[in-house]
Amino acid sequence: MRPLVWFRRDLRTRDNTALAAAARQADDGVVGVFLISPGQWREHDEAASKVEFWLRHLRELKTALEDRNIPLIIGTAKRFTDVPKTLLRIARETNCNALSFNREYEVNERRRDEAVTGLFEREGLSVSSHTDHVIFEPGDVLTGEGKYYGVYTPFKKKYCSMIGERGIDVTPRPRRPKPIEVASSEIPERVPGFPDSGVDPDLWPGGEDHARNRLDAFIENRIRAYRDERDFPAINATSTLSPYLNAGAISPRQCLRAAMSANDEKIDSGEKGIVHWISEVIWREFYQHILVGYPRVSMHRPFRLETNRIEWEENDEHFEAWCEGQTGYPLVDAAMRQMKEIGWMHNRLRMVAAMFLTKDLFLDWRRGERFFMRHLVDGDLGSNNGGWQWSASTGTDAAPYFRIFNPTSQSRKFDADGAFIRKYVPELDGLDGKSIHDPSEVPELLKQDLDYPAPIVDHRAARDRVMKAFRAIK
Repeated sequence: MRPLVWFRRDLRTRDNTALAAAARQADDGVVGVFLISPGQWREHDEAASKVEFWLRHLRELKTALEDRNIPLIIGTAKRFTDVPKTLLRIARETNCNALSFNREYEVNERRRDEAVTGLFEREGLSVSSHTDHVIFEPGDVLTGEGKYYGVYTPFKKKYCSMIGERGIDVTPRPRRPKPIEVASSEIPERVPGFPDSGVDPDLWPGGEDHARNRLDAFIENRIRAYRDERDFPAINATSTLSPYLNAGAISPRQCLRAAMSANDEKIDSGEKGIVHWISEVIWREFYQHILVGYPRVSMHRPFRLETNRIEWEENDEHFEAWCEGQTGYPLVDAAMRQMKEIGWMHNRLRMVAAMFLTKDLFLDWRRGERFFMRHLVDGDLGSNNGGWQWSASTGTDAAPYFRIFNPTSQSRKFDADGAFIRKYVPELDGLDGKSIHDPSEVPELLKQDLDYPAPIVDHRAARDRVMKAFRAIK
C-alpha cells in the first residue's frame, strides 16, 4: 500500500495521527500533499499574514518529511469544490491507492471531506480519517442526555474526567517508509490574491521545532505566573502558541502533556498558573465541539437565536475608526494597531476591542469577527467566533448583556503605567500614567498638540443604549 497523506492544519511530523497511521500501513512508500485554495481562503477571510505563516511551515515540513523519505506535493484547488478531483489526480500520478487525513470541523470543511471520501471510495481507493486537531472527537464529550454542551464549565468538568480515565498519548514521529521515485514540489513564495501583509516573519517563525521550543520556554519560565500576569498586555506572560496550534505545528496533546508533566500529572488541580493555562487550551477544544454541535455558528448566525432580533447600528464611520485604531480610547486603539502591525492581539485586548465595537459602538459582531479573521495570524473560526459572540452577549457562556467593559477602566487596571499604549499609540507618549488612559481630560492646548482624536462615543450613553436593546428582546 502507498498512502497519500493530506496535510491541512496539521503541519508537523511529530504526533500527527494521520501521518503515523499511513506510515504504519505503508509497504510501498508514503506521499504527502498540501492543497492551496486561494479562492476559498479569500472567501473564508484568511489573513495574508496567516497564509505567509503557512508557507513558512510548509518549507519546514517539506524538509522534515524528506528526511523521512516522504515527498511533499503542493497542488492548487481554487475552491473546495475542486479538491476531490485534484486530490484524486495527484493520487493517480503518484501511484497512491489510499488516502489518510485528520478531520476538520467547520461546515464547509466537513462537506469538502465528505465529497473527497465519496469520490475516492467510488474509485476504489481506501480512505481513513483521524482525530488530531482536538483531543476528543466532537460527539465524545456529551451531557448525560447525550447532547453537546453549550456551557463551558460542565464541558470542562467532563473533559477533565475523561482525561483522567484515558490519559493523553503523544505519537512519536513515524518510522521511515521506503524511499520512492516521487519528487517534492517547490513551496511558492506567495499565494495569488494575498499581498504582502507587512508582518515581520521573524515574529512567527515556521516549523514544529520552533513551536516545541516556544512551548518548552513557556512551561519553564512563565506558566506558573500565568494566572496572575496573563491579563497585562505589556508583560510577556502568555504562550503565544495560538498561531502554532491553529496551523498544527504543535498539537493540543503535546501542549496538555507538557503542562501536566509540569503539574505532577494533574489537569484540574495543583499549580494555579498551570491549571489556568490548561483551562484556556480546553476552551479552544470546547469551541471546536461547538462547531459540530451547533453548526449555525459557522454560518454567521448567533448561538443564542433570540439575539437575531437585535437591530445593530450601521455606522461606517465608527467602524472605520475602530479598524484604524482612532476611536479616542487609547487601549482600544493600541489593541487594534497591535493586531495590524504584528498579526496578533493579546487575549484581554481581544475582549476589550470586541466589546467596544459591540457595546459602545453597537455595531454587529459579525463585522468585527470578519475584520479579526482578515488580520490575525492565529485566526480560527471556532475560537474567533466564540470570543466575538461572548463579547456581544450572543454566544455560549456569553457575558451578560449588562456586563459591559469600560475601556478606560480596563486601561487603568491592565496597563496602569501606559507602557502598552505608548508602544502602539506613540502620539500619547508624552502623557503621564494617569492622563494617558483618557486624553480627553488633558487641557485643550495639549490635546491639540497630541494629534489624537476625541472619544467617538460616550461610554455611559452607549451603555444605556445596549441595556435598552437587550431588554427589548427578553
